[in-house]
Amino acid sequence: MTGGAKILVVDDEMAIRRLLRGSLTRAGLDVVEAANAREALAALSIDKPDLVLLDLGLPDRDGMELIGPIKAAKTALLVVSARDATGEKVAALDLGADDYVTKPFDTEEVLARVRVALRNRLLAENAAPLVRLGTVEIDLAARIVRRDGAQVHLSPKEYGFLAELARYPGRVVSHAAILRAVWGPGQEQAVEYLRVAARGLRRKLEDVPVEQSMIRNEPGIGYRLIT
Repeated sequence: MTGGAKILVVDDEMAIRRLLRGSLTRAGLDVVEAANAREALAALSIDKPDLVLLDLGLPDRDGMELIGPIKAAKTALLVVSARDATGEKVAALDLGADDYVTKPFDTEEVLARVRVALRNRLLAENAAPLVRLGTVEIDLAARIVRRDGAQVHLSPKEYGFLAELARYPGRVVSHAAILRAVWGPGQEQAVEYLRVAARGLRRKLEDVPVEQSMIRNEPGIGYRLIT
């Protein structure tokens, strides 16, 4: 984990803040707390955290309204909420959240998601047009994909789907966001297009079972490129 990174924990429950503070501190991270939206926005401005753990059920403002300001500050964002409806998760991801964990949660899972989000933030700050995933290379500048050094011929939609995931490695990209970016506006409900593209990509890029694939399906929500 990125040592010394600063994490802002936003939750109105003191017990949750205490639990997360203990786990994050033991992992070598610096922790700042906020019990409501007002405190969170102040901490965002003053403390300039590297990542925010955000509860959506805040007493003074819906947490969804904070996603925009947090992402505008170029801060990684992990939503940690009791809201477990698929629609809520998709809405948060579409607004810019990097990931979503539902309560009750396992602290080890949260730490793992924090590690991924911090690593991806560093990658974004030093963004290179070449993404390497084992034997697969995705050259976003040249629009070329290679496997074991040999170019792989993908359909335009397969490449668009893979490139959209490669721009946010490790992060869940919602079905609607991929469809909008690759298939165009008005196609946000055509999830079957994604299933077909994912099958084609796995066949061309991997020789592993679906559950071990680098193109991971998050049922009802979207896809994630495992790094």
